[in-house]
Amino acid sequence: MSDLEHNRHAKQAELVSWLIGPARRDCSPEAIVGGLSERLVAAGVALKRVRIGQRLSNPMIGVWGVIWTRGEGAVLYTRPRTTFSTPFYYGSPFQEVIEQRRSVRHSLEHLGPDTHSVYVELAEAGNTDYLALPIEYGDGSVQGGAFTTDRPGGFTVAEIALIESLAPAISAALEPAAMRHSMQSLLEVYLGTGSAGRVVVGAFQRGASTEIDAAVMVTDIRGFTGLSERLAPDALLGTMGTHFEIVVDAVHAEGGDVLKFIGDSVLSIFPTEQDGRGGACGRAVRGIERAFDKAKTALPDLPFVAALHIGPVVYGNIGSVDRLDFTVVGPTVNFASRLEGIAKTLDRRAVCSAEVARSMPADAVRSLGRHVLKGFAETQEVFELVTA
Repeated sequence: MSDLEHNRHAKQAELVSWLIGPARRDCSPEAIVGGLSERLVAAGVALKRVRIGQRLSNPMIGVWGVIWTRGEGAVLYTRPRTTFSTPFYYGSPFQEVIEQRRSVRHSLEHLGPDTHSVYVELAEAGNTDYLALPIEYGDGSVQGGAFTTDRPGGFTVAEIALIESLAPAISAALEPAAMRHSMQSLLEVYLGTGSAGRVVVGAFQRGASTEIDAAVMVTDIRGFTGLSERLAPDALLGTMGTHFEIVVDAVHAEGGDVLKFIGDSVLSIFPTEQDGRGGACGRAVRGIERAFDKAKTALPDLPFVAALHIGPVVYGNIGSVDRLDFTVVGPTVNFASRLEGIAKTLDRRAVCSAEVARSMPADAVRSLGRHVLKGFAETQEVFELVTA
């Protein structure tokens, strides 16, 4: 064996040892891709950019991954599922790598007129050579890894051989991290961010719950029964989806957590542990304002109401032995739900309880008098959220 080959094998062994040992055990995806890239550079490989993408079992996000750039480090990125139906994917080297399960190398120094846009963009950024390789996981799925250099003439034969030889070790390092990321992402889609985090750390036993203080927000579409009779099923679902997206984006923008879709209603909470009752109420009201503002253009002919209350709620798992739901329950939630009905009865877009009103500026609310709320013995003072 020549000294050159011996050196390459030594570098390979060192990188494989790190990938299947410390990287697999202790590192985040960003740390794995960033650490691998920096070690390859230290070994003499003239890397400019590394991108490793992961397909994701998520109804909204189709791809996530890590991009490392020399001098800038590693960052996480996501792409929507629609990416797979665009020219960004069709005819790309990633499509060939994933579907053909083989490496793709392409010089970026002399591109033809029909070259895929991926190559053109990389060449315009100063890259001279491109190598993509399949990274195969234990479940049979294939991910894609892409490596570029800006050295004139591109990668050397030895560099190509070294990078390709690392594919199984890269897979071993990234697969556990990818599975954790995918599980967290999928839980967040169905449970909400806060609930997903609690389930991940072990709060998945029936009856596992805690009492927290939170502002509880309920939104509901006006005239939904008539709407469901007028619209075809696909149009109805599309309209509901747009409504839900508006509310969810507004809640998340203000640090709230969407827990449940109930028919055409959305149940959200804004915990007080971050900034107290005043802060939670303020964030919830701003969330309502955001949703109304977005609906002016996205759904101008679909009015909806919002109701807000604050107090203690039981937050955790409820259900049967084989079917659980992570949600909030208690009088505070019931009160918010009853307020939503009052909003419709009084023809007001947004209402709140006296507890919320006490946390708001005097000019932000207006009393609507005392009203009977089903399930509550005494009449309750209801306030209109004027700013909303």
